[in-house]
Amino acid sequence: MNAHEFRRRGKEMVDYVADYLEGVEGRQVYPDVEPGYLRPLLPTAAPQEPETFEDIIKDVEKIIMPGVTHWHSPYFFAYFPTASSYPAMLADMLCGAIGCIGFSWAASPACTELETVMMDWLGKMLRLPAVFLAGEAGEGGGVIQGSASEATLVALLAARTKVTRCLQAASPGLTQATIMEKLVAYASDQVVATLGTTSCCSFDNLLEVGPICCEEDVWLHVDAAYAGSAFICPEFRHLLNGVEYADSFNFNPHKWLLVNFDCSAMWVKKRTDLTGAFKLDPVYLKHSHQDSGLITDYRHWQLPLGRRFRSLKMWFVFRMYGVKGLQTYIRKHVQLSHEFEALVHQDPRFEVCAEVTLGLVCFRLKGSNKLNEALLERINSAKKIHLVPCHLRDQFVLRFAICSRTVESAHVQLAWEHIRGLATDLLGAQKEE
Repeated sequence: MNAHEFRRRGKEMVDYVADYLEGVEGRQVYPDVEPGYLRPLLPTAAPQEPETFEDIIKDVEKIIMPGVTHWHSPYFFAYFPTASSYPAMLADMLCGAIGCIGFSWAASPACTELETVMMDWLGKMLRLPAVFLAGEAGEGGGVIQGSASEATLVALLAARTKVTRCLQAASPGLTQATIMEKLVAYASDQVVATLGTTSCCSFDNLLEVGPICCEEDVWLHVDAAYAGSAFICPEFRHLLNGVEYADSFNFNPHKWLLVNFDCSAMWVKKRTDLTGAFKLDPVYLKHSHQDSGLITDYRHWQLPLGRRFRSLKMWFVFRMYGVKGLQTYIRKHVQLSHEFEALVHQDPRFEVCAEVTLGLVCFRLKGSNKLNEALLERINSAKKIHLVPCHLRDQFVLRFAICSRTVESAHVQLAWEHIRGLATDLLGAQKEE
């Protein structure tokens, strides 16, 4: 494929993507396939001769789409949202075209510097304490990780390295092995200090946890993977109160801030805490500016060596939506979740099982876990909408998460009527037994 054909096929692909997203509402949200469906539809080995673009696109519809769960359907209410927007997609195209591997400033200065600035922009949108920002000469700063899980692991490893070195400095006779067998990581059943848990979007009180960690010199990592995006809205910023006690903080713009996966934002108060744990400087990666104090080499802030130009997605989205546009988007999702909550309250057969703070409603039929498991089975077997469950205090609970960028009140209303109808059928069938 040369540049001429790329121009032509690129326009065709943009049309295909736009048609897909505009028409995704008409596709069944969850696929009708069984495990292993794909292998018999593909050759046993790669083709020896080139194939045409037309044939590949035909196979996308014939082979791939039948096995796709449509996360951006307005009838997808499972898990949490995964962000998607046209500006982010365009930025990803540019990222792929530039194709740099930004492990150091010298490997592509714009890749490094735009990430530093975008993380400061985002930190200011959240009104993070200034100590977390890089600024002109700050000790902290932000970095894009692949996921919240990755950010948590990075924080854990950095904390382990920091405390090990502190103890060895105080007692030089201590070996690393002796220290390691005594180290303790404190966690709840949600893993770390969490703002917006996966199960029910509950919030740990950082104003209680934080001072204890400071007094005991314990590294505090705060995970707001889903909820963090909402903190750009002043009315939700109080949920972040106490972050000033944290050593590291993370949330996922790729969940709810219209920046396509992957883009997990992580900040630290002291960048040396990360670089102290991950710094490696083989001669082939060294460059003339690395010891100047003026640049960042992000390979020292993460587990992998290489990294994509992911900050382009943030730059495009922040500029094309503006903070006000992003706030409007968040508020719409929250309003829709409260609309669904009100519908649940109107039916005495159902109950809401947790406070609705943002875009998630946890609900169930009043009755046994078995009854609710049967309801979820009917919902997902019908494949008109898609939900997933959770357990709260030993209760089997259904989660209704507002996910799609294009979801409207009409979709929420239709989903609720569908759920109510299936509940009526289920309860009727039980009475007949």
